[in-house]
Amino acid sequence: MSTIENITKKIIRPSQWETIRTREHYQKVVFTNGCFDLLHRGHITYLAQARDLGDCLVVGLNTDASVKRLKGVSRPINRENDRALLLAALTSVNYVVLFDEDTPLQLIRQISPDVLVKGGDYAIKDIVGASIVIEKGGSVQTLPFVNGYSSTNLIHQIK
Repeated sequence: MSTIENITKKIIRPSQWETIRTREHYQKVVFTNGCFDLLHRGHITYLAQARDLGDCLVVGLNTDASVKRLKGVSRPINRENDRALLLAALTSVNYVVLFDEDTPLQLIRQISPDVLVKGGDYAIKDIVGASIVIEKGGSVQTLPFVNGYSSTNLIHQIK
């Protein structure tokens, strides 16, 4: 199998997850989500730290339509398939799953992660899906941002 095929097979549909989790025998699945529009050092650091919290990192990725609703008509800069491929190419990311809703609540229910992770700008009580993960015996964690890195800042610099 070629390298690009190995990368693209990490981009999965939600319906594939249960079979994958059973087959791979993951002990501790970590889930995070976002738009990941312009991948930068902050994202790389965040995803590597998230992966260190378990033995499998699943990234929920907002579709283009979802990003537009959340961030405005000028976003995303990169299309969903390109963003998914970039994330899947990272060694810290095991799987990428696109979702079209404004929040990943349904996807969190389906993935049923052991650890739910978001950036440090979130209070745990405000993280979508936190109560679901905690009720199932999992944990919810926030990770600090790398100062000076954000997609919005990059867009302003480019302009």
